[in-house]
Amino acid sequence: MIEGAHLLAEYLERVGPPITILAAESASERPEAAELIRRSRLAPVVLADNVFRTIADTESPAGLAAEIRIPEARADLAQSMLCVMLEGVQDAGNVGAILRSAAAFGARTAVLSKGCAEAWSPKVLRAGMGAHFRLEITQEADLPGALSAFGGKAVCAVPRDGTPLHRADLSGRIAWIFGAEGKGISEALSARASLQVSIPMPGGVESLNVGSAAAICLYETFRQKTLASPSLR
Repeated sequence: MIEGAHLLAEYLERVGPPITILAAESASERPEAAELIRRSRLAPVVLADNVFRTIADTESPAGLAAEIRIPEARADLAQSMLCVMLEGVQDAGNVGAILRSAAAFGARTAVLSKGCAEAWSPKVLRAGMGAHFRLEITQEADLPGALSAFGGKAVCAVPRDGTPLHRADLSGRIAWIFGAEGKGISEALSARASLQVSIPMPGGVESLNVGSAAAICLYETFRQKTLASPSLR
């Protein structure tokens, strides 16, 4: 299930009509909701507001939801120019935020190991803000095997002692690896990386939230590629 006008609009644009649209009585006639229902070409299931609240995951539901098919992951890692790989990132908000940043800065594939938060859970979907429908997402993956299939440059983010991000060569095909806060990236996976990168933090803070760190790393990758290729500006 997805909730809210934004997620439904992204799904309609990127995937197509959902299986079913559910609308609360108070929301079904709102112009934005009515337009999305029209675009879906589906007759909505209209529910009393109190009934809709019983099926909604959010505390203050927007009054619009849809049952969707989870897109099958058909990622061809060997063709991916920018990929994000997550190892054991359990916080749903962080997983969603990283997927959102990945989509924003040009990644098209995301690979999640066992132990990560479920990518299609309601909280991850909300935090992703539609990024799910712009990415090819693989879950419960064997990350060493995924790196072998990718074949490009593997870069892992580490809290300290890595190459400063602004000095790292992020040209070519890049697979960013981010690990869980506290535990970090496993030694076995870190050993497979071509480059270990750290974000300089002169303010004295020990580390960044993994979602924030991923956004900075992915932006720097985009920035370097933009400088190298004027057509991307």
